[in-house]
Order: sequence, then C-alpha cells, then structure tokens
Amino acid sequence: MTAITTGMALAAGLGTRMRPLTDDRPKALVEVGGKALLDHALDRFAAAGVSRTVVNIHHLADRMRAHIEARSGSPEIVISDETDALLETGGGMVKALPLLGEDPVLVSNIDAVWVDRGTPELSRLMQAWDEARMDVLLLLAPMEQTLGFDGAGDFFLGDDGRLDWRGDRTSAPYAYAGAHIVHPRVFAGESVRRFSLTGIWKRLSTEGRLHGLPMKAFWMHVGDPRARDEAEARLAAGMM
Repeated sequence: MTAITTGMALAAGLGTRMRPLTDDRPKALVEVGGKALLDHALDRFAAAGVSRTVVNIHHLADRMRAHIEARSGSPEIVISDETDALLETGGGMVKALPLLGEDPVLVSNIDAVWVDRGTPELSRLMQAWDEARMDVLLLLAPMEQTLGFDGAGDFFLGDDGRLDWRGDRTSAPYAYAGAHIVHPRVFAGESVRRFSLTGIWKRLSTEGRLHGLPMKAFWMHVGDPRARDEAEARLAAGMM
C-alpha cells in the first residue's frame, strides 16, 4: 500500500443548494449525525493515516477558521485562503500546490458521507493506487448504493480499472463518490484560475490515466437539506 500522508479537503464552496442551512454557516459546517461535514472528511483522513491536510476556505471564512482552530487531534490542518476569489475544484487545487508538495495527495469533497465497514475506503484507495499506471484514482459508488445523487451515473469501469465517461449515453453504473488520489504532476502548466477538475479528468481518461475503484460502503451525497435529512435518518437507523 502506498502511504499517502497529505490530504486536501475541498471546502470553499458557497453551498447554495444547501440553503437555508448555509445562510449562517459554510456548507462544510452543516452537521450530519451530530458532526460537521468537514469533520466527517477530516476524521476519514485520520483513519487512513493522513497526517496533514490542506483545507481551502471562502464562504464565511471566519467561521471556518474558528472551527478549524478549535479542532484537536489528527490531521494537522493548513488553510488555503480563497476569500478573495472562489476558484472551484481545479483552481483551488492549483492554488494549494505550494502547500501540498510533490507527492500524491488524497482529496475529498466535504459533501460525501459514509460509514466504513472493515478496511476504510480511503485505505482501500491507497492500496489500489499505482503511480506508474495512474495519474488520478477515483473512488466510485455503484449507482444502486447511493443516496442524494440525482444524476444518471458518471463512469463506466473497464476490467483494467480505467474509466470511461458516460458522455452522451443515457446512464452509467458508477458515480464519483467524492474522494480521489491525484498526482500533482497533472497540474503542470496550470495557472491559478477558476476551473473544475473534470476537465483534467476528461483529458486523463482519453490518455488511459484515469482509474476508478468501486467502494463497498453505502455512499451518501449530502448536497441539499433533503439529502441531509435522509442521511441523518439512515445514520440514526443504522442502515449502512
């Protein structure tokens, strides 16, 4: 297993779909099961052995800083400040590169929630990582094991682990589950600007460098108040 010790939590979004819960707090601080979404992500990092995590902030940044400062234990947290301009996922990663270093990074959205059974999903992701064959390895959720995801699926998974985008096809069997490993070399030549990671993923897919790993846990995409309530109910009932 590749030991990946640096993580990044993508936590700078405005959380507009989560309103009114985000009227007075960042989306990352909305609670599910008595724990802020950000803490779900950070605790998963710690369980997988990540010792240092970069968190980008933008919306209601003072509240984010206060929450991070009050947190104790692993991982160590470094802030990437995007208060001047929201950069989306790709731009946020590029801005944070000086803080992330040159080794592979474990990245997580903050609206992905699951309960690990057995080996943590992020540890399984590390076990599957192969730097020689991959530039990005996405954690995937089988469509029948999802909550709060209203899409038609994102990817087809080949026998060799390579991913193919759904494109114009009506559906695909896997959704991106909000966590991945990326080698910083994929950002070579990129400037700090507002853009999404999906453009890079599409390029890597054509090059055979985008891979995926299906998760075993039930995945909950907590993107709006209804999904938050459904996730809370499922957690309370132990339906994981």
